[in-house]
Amino acid sequence: MSAPEPQGEVQEFAALLRRLKERTDRSYGSLARRLNMNTSTLHRYCAGDAVPVDFAPLERFAALCGASAEERMDLHRLWLSAVAARQRPRAGEAATETTEAAPVGGTATEPADHASVDDVSVDDTAGGVVSGPGVSSPRPWFRRRRVAVVAAGAVALLATLGSLSALPSGRSGSDTVAEAPDPSARTSASGTPDHSPSKSPSPAASSGSPTPQGTGGSPSASAPGGGAGSKGTGRAGKQGSATGTPLTWTANSHVWFAGCGHDYVIDRPPAQVPPPPVAQDAALWSATQGAIHGRQTMVQISVQGRSSTAVVLEDLRVRVVSRGAPVQGTAYAMDQGCGGALTPRYFSVDLDKDRPIAQSRPGNDSGNVIPAVRMPYRVSSTDPEILLVTAETVTCDCGWYLELDWSSQGRTGTVRVDDHGKPFRTTGIKGLPRYRYGTDAAGQRAWVEYDG
Repeated sequence: MSAPEPQGEVQEFAALLRRLKERTDRSYGSLARRLNMNTSTLHRYCAGDAVPVDFAPLERFAALCGASAEERMDLHRLWLSAVAARQRPRAGEAATETTEAAPVGGTATEPADHASVDDVSVDDTAGGVVSGPGVSSPRPWFRRRRVAVVAAGAVALLATLGSLSALPSGRSGSDTVAEAPDPSARTSASGTPDHSPSKSPSPAASSGSPTPQGTGGSPSASAPGGGAGSKGTGRAGKQGSATGTPLTWTANSHVWFAGCGHDYVIDRPPAQVPPPPVAQDAALWSATQGAIHGRQTMVQISVQGRSSTAVVLEDLRVRVVSRGAPVQGTAYAMDQGCGGALTPRYFSVDLDKDRPIAQSRPGNDSGNVIPAVRMPYRVSSTDPEILLVTAETVTCDCGWYLELDWSSQGRTGTVRVDDHGKPFRTTGIKGLPRYRYGTDAAGQRAWVEYDG
């Protein structure tokens, strides 16, 4: 049986979004405001014109629409199919990879080489098995029971042998101390530890050699000095009773203003630069062109707790790790200018300040003020939050990252939010030639220089 057409998979995903939306009395604008996204962006998702790279906003969308557990599972399955379908033509290969099914009541993760889906996990609290493209069919109930019995027997046998081997040393079972997890283990957004060594952040590149920006979407475990990405110390400086970070996060640094406005600085002439991409392909496009964010970088951070236990986001801080003269090159505008009725609430950062801070700003939806985010802010596995940070510069080529302080059950810590272990990078464009894609004097579509 042949695989479904890519557009068919995308349209099936969009149809479910429309059915969920139609059961509410909320408009696209009202739903988008609660999801902290642009109204036109949500409309494109529901129309099948675009597919989000992160499942977190879809999970919140389903909750707002009152979706059942089964409908949420269907939404996740169709989203994975749609993402794979959108990637398949661009990658030039069929999506034939498979993923092992998660144990009952466990977690299912997607293949690591799919940038759009490798940071997503689904907690099957209903006791079912996640289904979808690349996920094997669940085993029959009698096989699961037999495997469970055998596993339980093996665990009991190992526990008995461990107790007997401890007796000659004179230590009782109560004297055994559990070894804490390796603090250098890298943690993905799905909560799966990766015990590869933690990588130190690479030094910021000099202003003369642009560093390609990676795709947003996977968290970094790097911290200042190359340590772990979070710390679990208590307020008094004592080690907490539990280990690990109680929250997960993903970051997308290729967010465009109103979904269409952004500048990239590229050290290439217009004839060698391809037409601007759609917003969802911006990360790949900029990486292949060696582009740097021009004037402004917008970072969208999705934060979610690992369990139903509340995690309080205490503060969001900015650290500038490098400053240099603005990069020389050409500024390429992704659109001729755009605007919309919705301006989401966000944190503004002036990178030209000696000690920049993240200032919370209100948004606006057709004249209605959207209150600014006020720290502290609470998140959990069922109540995620999306934070938007807008960093701007006129005078420098700046390397920077964010620090998010958290507290939960008497423990505190800090996670570093960066671009896959590297600082985010933003450069000024004042005085640079600037081009936008339009119609030239010969009537051909091309990059056209303009003053803007």
